[in-house]
Amino acid sequence: MKRNSFIFLLLLALFVLLIIVFNRIQTEKILTRSDQSVVMKNNVNIIGEIPMPEGFERIDLIKDSFGLWLRQIKLKRDNTVRLYNGIPVARQDLHYAVLDVSTGSKDLQHCADAIMRLKAEYYFSRKEYNKISFMMGNGTRLNFASYAIDHSNCFSHDCLLNFLERVFINCGTYTVDEMTRQVKIDDIEPGDVFVKAGSPGHAMIVVDVATNKTTGEKIYLLAQSYMPAQDMHIVINPNDQNLSPWYKVSDVEKIVTPGWVFDVAQLKTWK
Repeated sequence: MKRNSFIFLLLLALFVLLIIVFNRIQTEKILTRSDQSVVMKNNVNIIGEIPMPEGFERIDLIKDSFGLWLRQIKLKRDNTVRLYNGIPVARQDLHYAVLDVSTGSKDLQHCADAIMRLKAEYYFSRKEYNKISFMMGNGTRLNFASYAIDHSNCFSHDCLLNFLERVFINCGTYTVDEMTRQVKIDDIEPGDVFVKAGSPGHAMIVVDVATNKTTGEKIYLLAQSYMPAQDMHIVINPNDQNLSPWYKVSDVEKIVTPGWVFDVAQLKTWK
């Protein structure tokens, strides 16, 4: 009996080992497909270079605007979305490109946090430190200029990231919702956000918009982070493979993304 039990345990161990090896091979296949991404194929370096459907052109934006700044964000050559701890997310087929923006080593930079990070980076690049300001749920405002002064006039980028950790811990979708106002989908522009405040809630940012001069039709790109904290990425359009990663402005009431469904009324622009 002991010999039979030993053989059974040995076979079970071999079976488990085979499963592990198989899963590893499948993971490597996914990562290999991800590395051979459309970003590499089209030699796209920044958001503003992502190809559009025929007949479309990017809308004009005000010089030095947030939307214009978003178009200049670099895209990673390694098109793998990774968690804050460096582990690739399970699904690598739900995004088009990965933004070259750090995630940090803590599970903090989620959906709304990523949007606040981009807004903060924009103002930091312009040295408008006092505009880097976010409201906590209790009504207390976190202001980077005040934080920097209190920390020996530290206005470095490292100081900004330390400040943003406090923001991420104390702010969220309610903050983004409070800092924005509703806008019609026909008036969509880069920098606008889709936001559903709450728990659960979600927020995504519009990073580019294009229009067809002949038909007047508009299309847009969406970017997000998620939970657990992970690389910001431009999502695919799961309902229209031919248009993906672009989304069409239309009469539909729902915006279906890979991880969330928004109502059209949840599109908002910054106050």
